Amino acid sequence: MFVPKSGGTEGPADLAEQGSAQYRRSHLTGKTKKRLEAIFAEICEDKDLELAESEVMPDHVHLFIGSPPKNAPSLIVNWVKGISARKYNQRYDDRVKWTRSYYVGTAGSTSKGAIEQYIAEQEGGDE
Repeated sequence: MFVPKSGGTEGPADLAEQGSAQYRRSHLTGKTKKRLEAIFAEICEDKDLELAESEVMPDHVHLFIGSPPKNAPSLIVNWVKGISARKYNQRYDDRVKWTRSYYVGTAGSTSKGAIEQYIAEQEGGDE
């Protein structure tokens, strides 16, 4: 996720987030993948976040999100995981359930382009 680096930061900051599907099954493929990508974009639009990059892997998700400093990284993770599961499960017969764990890291000294490239490369390297 792309989120605030510190409380004193002006404007958006960069963070990368990774979340996993419950039980790490290879479940997030095909229609599920496309549906989740659309839902992540909806959530970011509704919450005034910038979805710079996303990659839905078979058993986890990489997101690169921009946010104003007022939003704590844990709040953004809760929004993305909670709202995406709720929207997906209300709209479709198959179910999505996220694990409670996640990883969030600031981009800090790493450029936005390097993180976007890493996320884009994950689809080919994870198989």
